Amino acid sequence: MPQLLVSVSSVEEARIALDNGVDIIDLKHPARGALGALDLDDIVEIVDFLNLHDQPKSKLITATIGDLPMQPELLLARVEQVAACKVDVIKIGFFNSLSDPMQTYLACLEKLKVVTEQSVKLVAVLFAEYAYSPEIIGMIRNAGFYGVMVDTAHKNGATFLDYFSNAQMTELINNTKNQQLQFGLAGSLQLQHIVRVKQFNPSYIGFRGGVCDAALRKNALSADKVKAARKMM
Repeated sequence: MPQLLVSVSSVEEARIALDNGVDIIDLKHPARGALGALDLDDIVEIVDFLNLHDQPKSKLITATIGDLPMQPELLLARVEQVAACKVDVIKIGFFNSLSDPMQTYLACLEKLKVVTEQSVKLVAVLFAEYAYSPEIIGMIRNAGFYGVMVDTAHKNGATFLDYFSNAQMTELINNTKNQQLQFGLAGSLQLQHIVRVKQFNPSYIGFRGGVCDAALRKNALSADKVKAARKMM
């Protein structure tokens, strides 16, 4: 059964996630973009809260580094800052590069080996709107990453289901799992998508807008919707 990931932006929302059976509590600032980052002080505050109240520890804490350009030194510096906040996993968006994307991705992956070799767990977020070479999964694995996640870059209501056929998604998941990587699915998913998404058997399914008031990602988290998502999983 896939695990449930919910993105939160405050201690109050983290409490809702903790109280309603969320497996992976993801720290993100929805108003700052697809992978908008919280301020470091806010990350520390939420991590401290969860470490105090999640005893014995059962939840995975993830955090985004922001919608950053694919610049190796910039990514490494931000990853090191977020890692110092003691989260369990750090998510990095592989945004589109206008010039020679594969070389750009490779340069970033090579630089990030500095932290994966220190057992920092990284997840590469691939965006459904972009076309990646099939080789990208092997490159991510060779860089020591923990997992891969498919999300959407543009929060316009479209999900990965609008960009991938069932066969294409199944092939991507099998390729990823064959590389011994965790695999997550997210991106504007609503509760009604759960049954279909579960059929792909990802490691986890991620939500933000779908479990917020009025299904808007910038609105407050809804305890009732989080509870409903947990039940449907």
